[in-house]
Amino acid sequence: MTPPREDTGAPLPPVAPAVSAAAVESLTTRLRGRLDQAVASLATTPVELAEDGTYAIRCGADAWVTLAPGPSGTITSPDQARCTCLLSPRCLHRAAALAASPVADTIPSREQGPSPDSDPPADPDASPEGSQSAGPVPSAGPGPDPDPSPEGFQSAGPGPSAAAVSSAGPGPDPSPEEAPSAAVVPSAKPVPPAGHAPSAEGAASTGPVSSAGPALPTEAAPSVAAAPSAGPALPTGPAARAVRTVSTVGPVPPAVPGRPSAAQVRAAGGLWTAASAVLAAGAVAAGAVPQAELLRAAHTARLAGLHRAEGAALAVVRHLRATRDPQGAHRAHRADELVAALRELLLVTHRLKAADPDPELIGGVPHNHRPDGALRLYGVCREPVVGPGGAGGVVTHLVDDTGRWYTLRDVGPGGPARARRAGTAHVAVRSFLSDHERLSRGGLVVTGAVVAPDGRLLAERGVRATFAAGRPWADAVAATAAPDRPGSGHAPPLTGCDVRIVAAEGEEVLVRVLTGDAPGPTVRLAPAHRHPALAHTANLRRLGACPGLEVRVLGRVDPGRVTTLRPLAVGPVPGAATTLRLPQEWRDRADLGYDTLADAHFPAGAHCPPPPRPRTAAADARPVDSPLRRIRDLVELAVTGGRRAAAEPARDGDRAGHVAALRRGGFATGADLFAALGAVAARRPRDAFGRPARDDQDQYAAQWLATAVYLTGTEAALARGLWHR
Repeated sequence: MTPPREDTGAPLPPVAPAVSAAAVESLTTRLRGRLDQAVASLATTPVELAEDGTYAIRCGADAWVTLAPGPSGTITSPDQARCTCLLSPRCLHRAAALAASPVADTIPSREQGPSPDSDPPADPDASPEGSQSAGPVPSAGPGPDPDPSPEGFQSAGPGPSAAAVSSAGPGPDPSPEEAPSAAVVPSAKPVPPAGHAPSAEGAASTGPVSSAGPALPTEAAPSVAAAPSAGPALPTGPAARAVRTVSTVGPVPPAVPGRPSAAQVRAAGGLWTAASAVLAAGAVAAGAVPQAELLRAAHTARLAGLHRAEGAALAVVRHLRATRDPQGAHRAHRADELVAALRELLLVTHRLKAADPDPELIGGVPHNHRPDGALRLYGVCREPVVGPGGAGGVVTHLVDDTGRWYTLRDVGPGGPARARRAGTAHVAVRSFLSDHERLSRGGLVVTGAVVAPDGRLLAERGVRATFAAGRPWADAVAATAAPDRPGSGHAPPLTGCDVRIVAAEGEEVLVRVLTGDAPGPTVRLAPAHRHPALAHTANLRRLGACPGLEVRVLGRVDPGRVTTLRPLAVGPVPGAATTLRLPQEWRDRADLGYDTLADAHFPAGAHCPPPPRPRTAAADARPVDSPLRRIRDLVELAVTGGRRAAAEPARDGDRAGHVAALRRGGFATGADLFAALGAVAARRPRDAFGRPARDDQDQYAAQWLATAVYLTGTEAALARGLWHR
């Protein structure tokens, strides 16, 4: 018999949310206080893998935790996690091992498809989206995606788009002019065109906007400004209306056709309470115990049929663990992703607990679907992935004839070193074998394709793939820029545009977008990954040394800075005299994370002529970040540092400066929300004896939610005005 193999970096099996939550709840108060330290110690503890698929973890001198996942590779029963100590199953070792394991997905077991030697059955009445559920897919966000099928592609690490921001439902982003009040949290509405700055007066005059269900109390609820407070004075005017208390008490309305049932309203209220506690504590303090409470509430929501809310809760837990992971330092936009996931969870549960009848809020269980006919795909580029927990790999982006985007993923333990090697590693789709470099510059014909809700191509039974010729990169990547938008059943598109290099600015490059005869805006190109094992920084430094060069870039808009693009690939501009000269085998594209630009790839002599003198001053040629960055910093600070950190702007003298800058930029509503969030965070109501008078955690969560929804809608409007021309 072969002895167990010891592996320090071996990933633990995914655990069902209910199993992990029950293990933490069974601990005593003293053991709960030591749980976070025990979970952190498991990061460097070797894991022994046995031939029968069990995991053995040594937790001390005489304690061994054994995890025995089922056929799907997931821990779904408490009996599958055992410990040899005397306190088992209510022991710290067992709870720590389950809390350190990734959260299992909610995608149901896939149906048995046809054999590999037979073609998949054809259904003339089926549509490409026919196998999806009627409701929208829950936005689970990027993160570890344990696949019960050993033949599926892994999906750890960031998803196709970190900038794609989830909203209350499919469609345009929420309007910035409809989000100033926490008493009436807005739903997704069209965003006004760019250039029209939202104002507090316009927002206040829109009336109650959100929830198609019963309006939240506005007059009966006490105003924050009128409540006794030992903290700073609250703002008046529109800001006072923005901090009204959200009522969370009262009888649950009876079940009405088309409205959530009483059980669903109670489940949404439990999720709201758990999410509000996480928001108040912040990511730095939201350890295993708050995460277990959120997982328990997510399991209750699943039993009540709230699939979208459950998926959002699991996404928040995954992002919390990724943010707290000390090995995820090279992963970008963790705070942005956590903000988006928490905003989605709070917005959905806020509307559900108000009995909003919108069926989009219920959602549906995500299902993989089989498109009709064969998929003709064309390779676009490769993207290195550096995920939490030491994960690394590559994502190959492909596009079909209709403009839909798909991905092939290869992510596993190994960190940036594995991400570098995976760029030329082999990839198998059933019997088809190729490598990511060849696929990114060629094409693929897939029959019987199985596509995950996020656009991942899955290698399941009945899937057959054949290599095909690619298309010119100029045809696959349009020169017209488009902002990232989330899709359903396909990956979010990337942003592409033609630019002229202006100058280098540190590790970033200043470029001017080419928009025909009229001069375009000046934006920044920033490295997608700054790890030295990847070539992003070196390639951008090489491009910045050649001002006047015209290139076509493809990447993602930075969610925190609308004037910054993080490119993944570059290529020559068709018809331009001063552009890149790439080798024929590269097919007119250079993946910035893997390919290295050399002197031979630039015009003759590797010296580009200087760009024409701009008509504006040098200071005006630099991209200016929107004043909304001040609101985003406060929103992210509240999520990462908790309520105490968000209260700091209300205590120092910079608050007036931030509010004034927002008003000068035309963001009057944003200025009111900024001041209101800091004031509510700093408010600590106390009675005559100095004791906390009442818990206003719900009010703080509602105020943060209103600010986050406003920020999302306004940034989306600005992004469309800058990139979609």
